Amino acid sequence: MLRTDFSEIWSTFLVSESTGFYPMPVVDAAGNGVVSHAGAVLLADTARALGLDRELSAALGPWRRPMAVHDPGKIVLDLAMALVIGGDCLADIAQLRAEPAVFGQVASDATVSRLISTLAADASRVLAAINTARAVVRARAWKTAGADAPDHACTAEDPLIIDLDATLVTAHSEKELAAATFKRGFGFHPLCAFVDHQAKGTGEPLAMMLRPGNAGSNTAADHLTVIREALRQLPFAAKGGRIGRKVLIRADSAGGTHDVVEWLSQRHLSYSLGFTLTEETAAAIAMIPDHVWTPACDADGAIRDGAWVAEATGVLDLTGWPKGMRVIVRAERPHPGAQLRFTDVHGNRLTAFATNTTRGQLADLELRHRRRARCEDRIRASKDTGLRNLPLHGYAQNQIWLAIVTLAIELTAWMQTLALTGTDARRWEPKRLRLRLFSIPGRIARHARRVHLRLSRHAPCNTLIITAHQRLTALPQLA
Repeated sequence: MLRTDFSEIWSTFLVSESTGFYPMPVVDAAGNGVVSHAGAVLLADTARALGLDRELSAALGPWRRPMAVHDPGKIVLDLAMALVIGGDCLADIAQLRAEPAVFGQVASDATVSRLISTLAADASRVLAAINTARAVVRARAWKTAGADAPDHACTAEDPLIIDLDATLVTAHSEKELAAATFKRGFGFHPLCAFVDHQAKGTGEPLAMMLRPGNAGSNTAADHLTVIREALRQLPFAAKGGRIGRKVLIRADSAGGTHDVVEWLSQRHLSYSLGFTLTEETAAAIAMIPDHVWTPACDADGAIRDGAWVAEATGVLDLTGWPKGMRVIVRAERPHPGAQLRFTDVHGNRLTAFATNTTRGQLADLELRHRRRARCEDRIRASKDTGLRNLPLHGYAQNQIWLAIVTLAIELTAWMQTLALTGTDARRWEPKRLRLRLFSIPGRIARHARRVHLRLSRHAPCNTLIITAHQRLTALPQLA
C-alpha cells in the first residue's frame, strides 16, 4: 500500500516537472475552418475598396493566356499580400492558398512561376502597365484619405516631400547582373523614392529602380529617372498637372550633383540635397563670424546644445551651380570617441545641404533636411517586405519582383492611412503589424448564406482589427 502511494506521488512529480512553465496540450491537425492569418483580411479589404484588384487585372490582361483559370492581376496581388505577411519568395504564396475563405482561389506554385517568366519576357511593358495601375489607385487612396493624405493642402511653404536613397541588396548566388558593391559585397544597388507621410504616418514608395551592385551612388542619370517616375505617380501631376515648389525632392549628397540640381531648378521644383564639403569649402566656412551661427534644433524642434547652423552661400564659390541655390551648414560637437575629418573646423563636425527654399528659419530648414533619415526607416520596412532578398535568377524577373515589393509596401501604407489613422498602428512597421494584427487567428463560420470570420476572442488587438475592417468596408466602392 505504501509502495502504491509513493508511485502515485512520484508519477505526479514527473508530470509536473515535464510541463515546466507551459501546459502540454495534445497537438493534432484536425482543426476545421481555422484561419492562421485572419488579420490579413484588412489587406483584402483595402485592395477591394480601392479597386486595386480590378486595376491590376485590367493592366495585366494582355498577358493572360487563353482559357487561363487564374487572373495575372490576382496572382501579382496575392504575391504582394504574401510579402506583407512575411513571405520572401514565390513559394510563400502557399500561406494564402491555405486560406481560400479569406484570399479566394490562389494559383499553384507552377502557375505562379510560369507567370513571372511570362511577365519578365516583356518586362518594360509590364512594369509600365503596373505603374499605370498604381498611379490610378494612389489617386483614389489619397482622395479617400482626405485630410490624412500626404498631399493634403501641400504648398511651397509646406511641400509634399519625396525622399531618394539607395540601398545594397546582397545576392548569395550568381544572379544575372549582380556585381561587386562599393562595400565589398556582392549583389544589387536599387535606388528608391518614397513619399514622406511625416510624423503622422510612415510612407509609401513611388518608384524603385533595380541596378547592378556596381552602380554609382551619385549617378545623376539614375536619380533623374527615378525622380521622373516618382513624379508621374503623383495624383496632381497626372495629365500634365503643374507641380512647382509644392513638391520637395530630398536626398543625401549622392543626389546633390550639378545635373540633378540643374534639372530640378529648370522645372521649379523645391529641393533639399546634401552638399559635399571639400577642403576649400571647409576653409571658407571657417571664416564665417561666430555671431552668424544660430542654435540648431533637435528632432523635437527644441534647441540642441552643442549644435549650430549658418548660411554659407555668400562665402562659397558656387560658380556653375543654378541661380537661387543656398548652402546651409551645420556644425556640431562630435560624439565622444568620434574621429574628426579633414573638413571639420574648430573641432566641430560639419555637414551641409543645398536648397532653393527662401522662407523659414535656418534651424527649421536644417531640421527638415535632417528628417530625411526617415527614408532609412522606409528602406528597412522595404527589406522586411521582400527587398532583403531578390530570389530569382534573371534580372528582368527580379525587376518584376521589385514591382511586387513596391505594391506590397503601398498596400500596407494605404491600409494604415485609411483604416488605422488616429491610432498608434498608423506608424507601425511590418514586423509589428504581423505580430499584432496579421497573425491573429480566426475561425470561418457560415450562417444565413454568409461567411463569417470570427477572430480569436483573446487576441489583444482584435478590437483594432474590427474597427479597421468597419472603416474599410464603409468606404464607397470606387469605380
